[in-house]
Amino acid sequence: MAPEPDEDGLAARLRAALIPLARARRTITYRDLAARAEVPPPHSIHRLTLALEDLVRADHAAGRPLLAALAVSRTAEGIPAPGFFHLLAALGRYRAPERGPEAAAAHARELQGAWDYWGSEKAGQN
Repeated sequence: MAPEPDEDGLAARLRAALIPLARARRTITYRDLAARAEVPPPHSIHRLTLALEDLVRADHAAGRPLLAALAVSRTAEGIPAPGFFHLLAALGRYRAPERGPEAAAAHARELQGAWDYWGSEKAGQN
C-alpha cells in the first residue's frame, strides 16, 4: 500500500500548479488540477478537495485572496463545488446559497481577487 501524500508537499504542488493559472487569469477543473498537481489515486479528487480546503483556510488566515478559487467544478457552470461555499460560510466570507447568481457573483469576486494578487510576480514568493 502506497503512503499517503505529504500534506505540505501537496499544498506546494497545488500552489505551483495554480499560480501560473492566476497569471494567465484562467480557472481549472478539479480533475485537471488533480492531474497537473500529480494527486495520486485512489480518491484523488477527494484528496484534492481536502487540500484545497486547507489552502482556503491558510489564505484566509493570512489575509490573502483565495488561490483555491481558481479550481472549479466541470458540472457547476464554472464555479466551485458546494463545499467551497460551505467553507466560505464557515469562515464568515459568504452567507447565501451555494448555487445560483449569488454564488456566481461571490465566486467572481474571489476569483478576481485571486487573479489580481496571485497573478502578480510577487505572489510566487509568499
